[in-house]
Amino acid sequence: MTHIKKLIHGALLSLLISQSAIAADKGGAFLNASEAGPDFQIQGEYADKRTGVQVIALGDGKFRAVIHKGGLPGAGWDKGKKIELNGATTTTGADFPKADGWAARINGAKLLLTVAGADARELETVNRKSPTLGSRPPKDAIVLFNGTDAKQFKPGKITKDGLLEQGANSVKQFQSHRLHVEFRLPFKAKARGQGRGNSGCYLQARYEVQVLDSFGLAGKHNECGGIYSIQAPDVNMCLPPLAWQTYDIDFTAAKFKEGKKVEDARITVFHNGVKIHDDVKLPKRTTASPLAESAAPGFLHLQNHGNPVRYRNIWVLEK
Repeated sequence: MTHIKKLIHGALLSLLISQSAIAADKGGAFLNASEAGPDFQIQGEYADKRTGVQVIALGDGKFRAVIHKGGLPGAGWDKGKKIELNGATTTTGADFPKADGWAARINGAKLLLTVAGADARELETVNRKSPTLGSRPPKDAIVLFNGTDAKQFKPGKITKDGLLEQGANSVKQFQSHRLHVEFRLPFKAKARGQGRGNSGCYLQARYEVQVLDSFGLAGKHNECGGIYSIQAPDVNMCLPPLAWQTYDIDFTAAKFKEGKKVEDARITVFHNGVKIHDDVKLPKRTTASPLAESAAPGFLHLQNHGNPVRYRNIWVLEK
């Protein structure tokens, strides 16, 4: 009986892998973990008290492990040089052959990390959540989206499960304000660069804080948390795809006198509770912004870049 169960389990796993491969070949973007396939279960974050490892799914059973000494980004990483290992699936998880003296192996929810001259260590799976996830709007805040309808956006489309789709512009326009927004990136293991869960959060429809699956990457201006074409985030705080993430942004509008700009806009950004931009000057509007710089207020623009990025719990507190 046990042998039959194993055969059935193997057949179901093969079917799941096959279906996942077909969806990926069609450019599929997975929106929930139950359909994302076995590679999704392996990718993610692993850590102990001394080291953090981010495992990126690359499609077709291939992975990249990014090792951070001290801990995960925003949680102990010393911001020193990262070690990168390439790996592939095995019958029990994934294997990352030795490079630069390091090697790793994933078995279930644990990652065994080895380095020359030291004992092997076992790292546990970590599922981090932003401390501002589910943040309630202050008394005087303007609630733009709470899952009941998309009337505060034009265009604005709500999904059956009460989420806001990408490609939405707020009806109300703003000057200086605080913004809270939560977003979820799709799982697109085969995609690369700007094709991997791309959207954008544009303050005043002029200044973009990039929204992109940049989990485990370098943290550039055109990656998640970057002020597009202006400045890279101080640390890449992007969580794995399908995890809900937060931006908490303090924005000060540019000042104009007689039609000329006399003071740049400024922005402070917290990504998943970690400050990644501290009172940064915005000398120009960012690339592909819908509105030119002016003294007029602007709307919140959640860019449609052809990827199913979802948003929820959006509110603004005007200053």
